[in-house]
Amino acid sequence: MGEQPDGKFVFQCGGSLIALFPRGSPTKADHTALSFEVQDVVAEFAALEDRGVVFNDYDLPGLKTVDHVCVLGAAKAAWFHDTEGDILCVHELI
Repeated sequence: MGEQPDGKFVFQCGGSLIALFPRGSPTKADHTALSFEVQDVVAEFAALEDRGVVFNDYDLPGLKTVDHVCVLGAAKAAWFHDTEGDILCVHELI
C-alpha cells in the first residue's frame, strides 16, 4: 500500500482498500474521488440502490456501462455521486 506510481495513495481500512486520488486545485474533481473494492459489485450496487443510491450510466469512448456496470480490464465498476456531488465508485477485481 502507500503511494502508487500514478500518484494516488492507497491504504487499508478494516477489510477495505481506500484509494485517494490527487487533485491540483480545491475545486470539485470531474473524476472518481473515492473507490471501494467489493467482492460482488452487482450485489453491492443492488443493496445501495435499495437504500436510494442512484448510479450513473456512461456511454463514452472506452467507458460504457450496462445495467450500471462497466468492465474495465480486470475490474467491474459502478459509479454514483455523494451528497456533495463527488463521484464515488464500487469496483470488483475479476
